[in-house]
Amino acid sequence: MIRRFASPKVFYQLAGKLMPWCGWAFALFGIAGLYWGLAIAPTDAVQGEAYRIIYVHVPAAWMSMMIYGVMTGCAIATLVWRTKVAEYWLLASPVLGASFTFLALVTGSLWGKPMWGTWWAWDARLTSELILLFIYLAILAMKGAIPDQRKAARVMAMLTIVGSVNLPIIKFSVDWWTTLHQPASIFRAGGPSIAPMMLTALLLMALSYTFYYFWLVLRNIRVLIERKDK
Repeated sequence: MIRRFASPKVFYQLAGKLMPWCGWAFALFGIAGLYWGLAIAPTDAVQGEAYRIIYVHVPAAWMSMMIYGVMTGCAIATLVWRTKVAEYWLLASPVLGASFTFLALVTGSLWGKPMWGTWWAWDARLTSELILLFIYLAILAMKGAIPDQRKAARVMAMLTIVGSVNLPIIKFSVDWWTTLHQPASIFRAGGPSIAPMMLTALLLMALSYTFYYFWLVLRNIRVLIERKDK
């Protein structure tokens, strides 16, 4: 079954069927998440209303790492099994990952100014997230520099695997070093420490962002397959 969907022709048809579902899920979860986060979730006792930017910032940061994790899996499939669909997925994802990473950094700065009194600090979490953006940009540069798509995918795959060492650094930076960034409040050993009403809005927005990514990446893959067939 998996080998069947690894065929670009079969995957092209599957992507066409999945795209509308992903688009509707993105819109519905996004509307619900924004309404819940802006109208239902309570005001934070310490940060006031300014904290609500986390409903954009935190899911964007999650997506920056999730997309890179997906790319790492595709990179392995590209180098080991030479799966064409994995190549297309790897080619289609970096621009989306870079966009989410940039959004996370910008919204983090907007939150940091009133909370920390500065737009930027060379904090371990912030710095490692910035490095992730540079890695995405380096991968995109390789894609643009190599005309042959298959060769570009292999070089991108190698760079992606090397860069994956940054993911655990981002995740555990707040535990390994003393940082300005708050420690993990959701994915932690003792369970989430964030209020359930706030957590619900975050999860709704995370689902919306996830379906948005899949909608876009499927669309981009279909375009790549169409160009290859011409």
